[in-house]
Amino acid sequence: KFDRKKLLLFFYSGFLLGVLFCTCAPSYHVLVVARIITGTFGGAVGPICFAIIADLFETNQRGRAMGFLQMASAGSQILGLPLALYLASEWDWHLAFGLILFIGIIAAFLIIWKINPVHKHLLIPAKVKPLLHSLKIISNRNYLIVFFNNTLLVAGDVILMTFSSAFCTNNLGVDLDKLPLLYGVAGAATFVFSPIIGRLTDKYGTLNIFVVGTIIMIITVTVFTNLGINPLWSVIIVHTLIFLGVNARSISSSAIGTIIPETEDRGAYMAVDAAMQLAIAGMSAVLAGLIVFQSEDGMINNFPTLGAVVVSLMILTIGLMFIIDRMAKKKNNATD
Repeated sequence: KFDRKKLLLFFYSGFLLGVLFCTCAPSYHVLVVARIITGTFGGAVGPICFAIIADLFETNQRGRAMGFLQMASAGSQILGLPLALYLASEWDWHLAFGLILFIGIIAAFLIIWKINPVHKHLLIPAKVKPLLHSLKIISNRNYLIVFFNNTLLVAGDVILMTFSSAFCTNNLGVDLDKLPLLYGVAGAATFVFSPIIGRLTDKYGTLNIFVVGTIIMIITVTVFTNLGINPLWSVIIVHTLIFLGVNARSISSSAIGTIIPETEDRGAYMAVDAAMQLAIAGMSAVLAGLIVFQSEDGMINNFPTLGAVVVSLMILTIGLMFIIDRMAKKKNNATD
């Protein structure tokens, strides 16, 4: 119903307003309210970006585009989180939000300056009202298959990562002050390999890259969740391979997921998909807490069981991706 650039600017401005409130928050309760504002507006930014990518890039270029988009997440892991922690510990936690606000304002000006209006979808007349449109989205069988696959992807990642830091420090012998190195190396590898994985996705197909990424994850997750005390370098290698597997699965599934919706459904489709992923992320963290427990000596128990659950979810996603791949090919053939 709206130009996607204007919609992006609206929600991104709301996000920045929330960050401004965080920067000025005088108390914890005000900070919580400010964070709710940032989450409310920021949660819509991702789906809009995915919709813009789907509008601007051809099917055989979306893997590359998604790869570059994933670099942002990796970059925040390498620089954002460590820098924010440093500012909070050495100076004042308000400065971390101030830095986000400063960078965000620059990004907003780049959006205004560099992105052209994205309104191709407006050329297609709206057939139903927004509420009915949303009901149409969640009742579409093909869309539901993609949503289900994406929720399983998120569920597996969240279940694994929720207690991975505690597992590393308490079970694998990683010193607490080495965690930034552990995650920094994984983030750096993800940053470097994201565009490469994107190009490989466009060249060899989303399904093939997804399967390879899943196989890598099945092996590394099984190894990781059954590890004991190990040298730091070995933990870093396994941990980094897990992140690369997650990245390959995310890029390929995101690329193929943009093919499935019709042009007029894209915005609502992405929004529903994001909402489902956020909801399942919260439930998955709770589930992870029900699987593992911490004994008196600090050890995290039942992590192999948690790993088995994650592997089972990954196997399910392979089957779903074969179905989604057939749907995507069928749609592309119909379009051609």
